[in-house]
Amino acid sequence: MKQSTPTNLKKSKNISQIPKSIILTGKILQSISLHLATLYAVKLFRTPIKHKPPKREEMMAKSAQKEMILIPEIGKKIMLYSYGYSKRKVLLIHGWSGRGTQLYKIADKLLENGLMTISFDAPAHGNSESKTTMMTEFIASAKFLEQKYGPFEIIIGHSLGGMATLNSIKQGVFTKKAVIIGAGDIITDIIAAFINKLDLNPKIIHKMKNYFFKKFGENIDNYSTSEAAKKVNIPTLIIHDTNDKEVPVSCAINIRKYVKNGELLITNSLGHTRILKDDYVISKILDFILKEK
Repeated sequence: MKQSTPTNLKKSKNISQIPKSIILTGKILQSISLHLATLYAVKLFRTPIKHKPPKREEMMAKSAQKEMILIPEIGKKIMLYSYGYSKRKVLLIHGWSGRGTQLYKIADKLLENGLMTISFDAPAHGNSESKTTMMTEFIASAKFLEQKYGPFEIIIGHSLGGMATLNSIKQGVFTKKAVIIGAGDIITDIIAAFINKLDLNPKIIHKMKNYFFKKFGENIDNYSTSEAAKKVNIPTLIIHDTNDKEVPVSCAINIRKYVKNGELLITNSLGHTRILKDDYVISKILDFILKEK
């Protein structure tokens, strides 16, 4: 129940770079105690970076009706964006260190075709409360929004938002179709990649999993996207780029194996976020949504 890739610490555009001070701190703590290093890694793992929204998102941010709402299950307030007006509603779920307006170009195209969108800044993101979060809080937000603002005809999620999309459906959120873009898969793999980037002892992977087991009372791999996919029966479009440096395309291929009614769209040279603005990808999403099935 975590971000689709462990890149939440990097302000650099080069996702392989984590500030040396963060790595050094981890190594010092590790030399003292693996337990301390584990707690440090857990904190970093749960802390996104809040990026300043680019100008291209301003139109959606200004035009949408905004409301700060409390999610009772987690006791945190999130910023909600209602964009357009229609009885046909689509829920958009952004990824780790993203924003509720990040899928603006998809939202614009949906608006042009008679659908409105509901999106939100997840806890610890954008204008929402808190400094730390996890996928479980994305899911709790989606569940509450369905109760208050649904039903949603479609749910579209990017990266961690894609993981949260299928997990939300698994937990009972109703929608007719789902689209996931650049979604990660196995939680253990995500933690392993994260610990590798921090250059910490691999033993911390197991210790982190134990930490989350005690917190949630279950194996965190139960939240892996391919596991959630086994419970998803609705039409699902899985989109991924071969040049995604944050989440390997193998994740999409594995997820597709377990979705009973799925379609797979593989693109080239669009990376992890540019794919959200690509005209061809958006046209395929619209075709998928509008076709009768």
